[in-house]
Amino acid sequence: MPSIRTRAGAHDDVPEPARPHGRPRPGGGRATAGHTAAAPVTSFDELTAVYGALKAPAVAVMRRHLDALRPGVGWADGWEDRAAPPAEGEVWVVDVVNGAVQFLQDVPQFCVSLTLVRDGEPVAAALHAPLLSETYLAALGEGATRNGVPIGPSAKTDPAVAVVATTHPPFVTRQPEAAAQAGRSLAAALPRVAAVRDLGPTSWQIAGTAAGRLDAFWEFGCDDANLLPGALVAREAGALVTDAEGQPWSAGSDSCLVAPAGLHGQLVEALRTDGGVVTAVR
Repeated sequence: MPSIRTRAGAHDDVPEPARPHGRPRPGGGRATAGHTAAAPVTSFDELTAVYGALKAPAVAVMRRHLDALRPGVGWADGWEDRAAPPAEGEVWVVDVVNGAVQFLQDVPQFCVSLTLVRDGEPVAAALHAPLLSETYLAALGEGATRNGVPIGPSAKTDPAVAVVATTHPPFVTRQPEAAAQAGRSLAAALPRVAAVRDLGPTSWQIAGTAAGRLDAFWEFGCDDANLLPGALVAREAGALVTDAEGQPWSAGSDSCLVAPAGLHGQLVEALRTDGGVVTAVR
């Protein structure tokens, strides 16, 4: 298989997300690193229309290059396709504006995410944040890097000094139990860690955990398209990737916990659920 490391960055015509014409920056704010953000949308219909318009050119270019790289491999759109990847065969899981909500609010934490999934498991992944000028790459058995430098998770062992992150799946109203668990788990974690943050796209936060910028990440709910690329980056970096019960995470799991070995067991205790009620244990 052609290495994702040799192909990433090889094509100068891959577009970065750009605002649709006629949409000024919110509040007339300053553009960042050549980026001109769209004005905040005011309805869900407008959100989907603007997102579709800004992603279409990038999708066309990505499809062309990915089809050339691996002819015949299917395509799953990270925004629209929330189904689990096929159990057999290969599929690209792509989100050309991962963190579209941030992009549309002029927040720089968004990225392009690309994952090759084989037989239901991620085998190659790339995450590129254009405004941060950072790229995470990972391939099965080859480790993980940020801007070409190998990464590894935090060495912390005390949750009291850990900065951790969490989020919820997109359109979380479709997963009401995940919304409830998100609230309960946050209440369980807050007294036990230094800080809890939500710093952008799910995949980017997991990659940040893999690199030790964050000390752990968790999420309740099914969110395969956003979890698959980060899960591979984290595994290849040496972090543990499980569900909230401590069992190995795989596509279709209803929770995800990413943490270094020194914190993982303690966080499982804090997040484990019993009949839908978080049983936080010190």
